[in-house]
Amino acid sequence: MQDTRNEHADYLKNLSITELNPMQESVLERASVSSNLMLLSPTGSGKTLAFLLALLDKFRVNEAGVQGIIVVPSRELALQIDTVFKSMKTMYKVTCCYGGHSFQTEQQSLREAPALMIATPGRLADHIARDSFDASTVKIVVLDEFDKSLQMGFHDPLKILFRTLSGKQQHILTSATAMDALPDFMPFKKVDTLNFLVDDAETNLKLKIVRTSSADKVEMLMRLVASFNQEVCLVFCNHREAVERISALFTSHRFEHGMLHGAMEQIDREKSIIRFRGGAHTVLISTDLASRGLDIPEIRHIIHYQLPMNEEAFVHRNGRTARMHASGEAYLVVADDETLPKYINQELEELTVDRKLKLPPPPVYACLYISAGKKEKISKGDIAGLLMKKAGLQGDEVGLITILDHAAYVSVKRSLVNKVLASVKDERLKKLKVKIEIAS
Repeated sequence: MQDTRNEHADYLKNLSITELNPMQESVLERASVSSNLMLLSPTGSGKTLAFLLALLDKFRVNEAGVQGIIVVPSRELALQIDTVFKSMKTMYKVTCCYGGHSFQTEQQSLREAPALMIATPGRLADHIARDSFDASTVKIVVLDEFDKSLQMGFHDPLKILFRTLSGKQQHILTSATAMDALPDFMPFKKVDTLNFLVDDAETNLKLKIVRTSSADKVEMLMRLVASFNQEVCLVFCNHREAVERISALFTSHRFEHGMLHGAMEQIDREKSIIRFRGGAHTVLISTDLASRGLDIPEIRHIIHYQLPMNEEAFVHRNGRTARMHASGEAYLVVADDETLPKYINQELEELTVDRKLKLPPPPVYACLYISAGKKEKISKGDIAGLLMKKAGLQGDEVGLITILDHAAYVSVKRSLVNKVLASVKDERLKKLKVKIEIAS
């Protein structure tokens, strides 16, 4: 153990890091005894170093062959991890494999097997198919950003990986979101979880009040939302009429947003949530329909345009924030002729909003519609593959993919929409002629 700590100290020194943070310490401790470990941790928390150290603890200098594999959803992440590993100045060889890189160069590197292989799922499956390396020596597999890999539809390449491995290897998974269940292709059903996403919402939630006149209330709301500069925001109203009135004002100013209430057609509700989850809309104006039971992302800002009648509804609304993030904020927009309900019995910070409307830039992503879905046997991998091969998109340029029965939706970087539409105009998806356009 002392030798391991000495090695860790050398690696940290090479990275100009003085000490490990509590999450990294916990990962190393748990990885030393757990065969299957899931790390739930937000971006920027230091998870890369945590799993690299855990991985290195399993490596042995005198053992030949590939000892560890790190699977990542994008080439950018593969290169980032490769850079960190090389900066640690270990004595182990690493090979980085990803689409767009010379396959022959990778095969040449794999002939003298590296201790560590970092790869995207598709390229890894290609190397397995061509027997570029012997997988029987692998002792540990890290699936970094596992949720993103599943979201992008990399199920088939991952199935190939686990069919090839011995089944005796250790697994470390990282994810930015908690998972209800593991995919069927995983070689284990139970996983030891370290959750660094969960914080005490009450501790991290800041309540602020915005005072306004009745006549200026809707405009005040829009100026408040605009000040968030496209940080994800959920606006709550008690009635659908208020949702539609606010939406009409946002639309008149060409302020990208979505709306949600019970009187909408089901398909329109689904499309609104899909755009919001995929980042094509960063503002959702909703009744309490969005306060629970819906698969929508963690929210940075909650606005109560109309306060609910009871505390339970208030708590559920606020529960959408201050979970994954270190903190969240909830705002009460209160007109001068309105009184606060009795359940609000704490002192609130008063916020002054700029009286001049400064519209933020449009969201980073746009949502595309594809006229085929589950019933046509279309998978997320099919869609991601089409965009990457035909439109030349990289992993981080493709966002959330959602597949319905006879339609699919995919978020892509807004700046690339015209290029994508031109590139896939006459292409087929699984031999099907499909319509691909900006989602209405």
